[in-house]
Amino acid sequence: MNSAYRPRAASPAVRAAIAIAVTVAILAAVIATTPGQAYLWIKSLHVVAIISWMAGMLYLPRLFVNHCSVAVGSPESVLLKGMEQRLLRIILNPAMIIAWVTGLWMAWSVFGFHGGWLHGKLALVLVLSGVHGHLSASVRAFAEDRNRYSERTWRVLNEVPALLMIGIVVLVIVKPF
Repeated sequence: MNSAYRPRAASPAVRAAIAIAVTVAILAAVIATTPGQAYLWIKSLHVVAIISWMAGMLYLPRLFVNHCSVAVGSPESVLLKGMEQRLLRIILNPAMIIAWVTGLWMAWSVFGFHGGWLHGKLALVLVLSGVHGHLSASVRAFAEDRNRYSERTWRVLNEVPALLMIGIVVLVIVKPF
């Protein structure tokens, strides 16, 4: 083999897609072999997806705060653009999709979409998904050097996912109505 030849590594997005596919395949095999445990496996995957989604939702606005303080076109700006795009593509988007798919499966198969707490939770998750969409658009805006918000605004917006998370957790655990 030529010493100058180096195999090209798969992109982070491809590696993330492969990891998700392997995880889904393993989960499907486990569920197929132990169908009585399907709910627990789906619920576990849901919790992991929620943790990943929330971690990204709390971190991305923090990256925006840092991005506001660097010069357009600087090496730091280029680095932050890459970090923001990878966080969105590799963690946030797949985690949100998995959270929605597993959550809707549980809402339908376990709860039959009944319960005031469930409707409240779904409403807050819809709002959280809207925040996700806003953050996605903001990643594109930063990539094109057209951010519209100040560092202070991003600091305030950084708290929105945390507040939504608190509401969702209270509804799921306490089930107040």
